[in-house]
Amino acid sequence: MPALAAELTDRQVAVIFTGGSTPATLAAKAATTTIPIVFFVGGDPAEMGLVTSLSRPGGNLTGVTNLAVELGPKRLELLHELAPAATNMALLVNPTNPANDQQTRDVQDAARKLGLTLHVLHARTEAEIDSAFATLVELRVGGLVIGPDVLFNGMPRSEHIAALALRYQVPTIYQYPEFTAAGGLMSYGSNLAEMFRQAAVYVGWATSGVPSRVSTTAS
Repeated sequence: MPALAAELTDRQVAVIFTGGSTPATLAAKAATTTIPIVFFVGGDPAEMGLVTSLSRPGGNLTGVTNLAVELGPKRLELLHELAPAATNMALLVNPTNPANDQQTRDVQDAARKLGLTLHVLHARTEAEIDSAFATLVELRVGGLVIGPDVLFNGMPRSEHIAALALRYQVPTIYQYPEFTAAGGLMSYGSNLAEMFRQAAVYVGWATSGVPSRVSTTAS
């Protein structure tokens, strides 16, 4: 990521868009303080150090967040309502995501309040996603929360994860409705198409010099 960000900076592009990737956004921020950067992230941009605040981003970064990390506890709560007899739950996260620590803490806190045991499973690649699902059987997990991460989103990955959940018969809740369209059980999160539309508006503003603020969106 740093090498790619540096290359774009050397080319003096008009604007850098980092879609759905916190590491890419951090790399772009480190590479330039002058080229406008429009991001699309799942956590709180202020807490991640991307902007000063949501209303006044400051610097050369602005963009869209769906606060997907903050919605993790709500996803666990909804899954618990769906399967109230299940006391053994799991959370699947990508450990390379800088937002991983926060989302893990938040969901663990929610699990304790609900009286649930939470297993945190890690996946950095598609092969590790397969291994994580196989582990669910050994742990006797009764429900799975898919953490927000670019590794888990999009086609055909959403179809693959939905198929794994069906194969292992584990009730699973996802971030975007695209998962349910691919055969997943349930989702709770933002409209992905609307988020990209808003990000595109900010790209237009960035190239025209119109100031903006960080936009948040939820379901």
